[in-house]
Amino acid sequence: MSEQPLTRCEFNTKSLILRLDLSIPAMKKAVAPFVDKVMGIVKQIGCAEGKEFEIETALIEALANAITHGAGDDPDKQIQVCVACDEARGMLIIVRDPGGGFDPAQIPNPVRGKNLYSEHGRGIYLINQLMDEVRFEEGGTEIHMRKA
Repeated sequence: MSEQPLTRCEFNTKSLILRLDLSIPAMKKAVAPFVDKVMGIVKQIGCAEGKEFEIETALIEALANAITHGAGDDPDKQIQVCVACDEARGMLIIVRDPGGGFDPAQIPNPVRGKNLYSEHGRGIYLINQLMDEVRFEEGGTEIHMRKA
């Protein structure tokens, strides 16, 4: 995990309790230790208290998608992550991958028809269910997630 400055955290920097600008190699085995470290910091400062499960699950899903789809499981590529917190707006997490992006409107609904039996394709659905605000930027190479 290395520090990479990100310029697109949307919170007012004067009111931030927390701001982490990090990167993670595009390897699935790097996700758990990365998320453990981030969530340890989030819990320590008490940001979004009582909502840690939702934040942790959404972060895991966003990283898994970025690694698999955005970076093609290439450990030489990096996924950038910005985690910020302020008392007024809660947690903001931005996950940015080096891929070509995608159109979120083209993702099949995983709770309809034969998609119910698929072994994948639920990550974005889960993120949308768990977080208060989710949007995709930069042609789908960034996911912005907020939990109040």
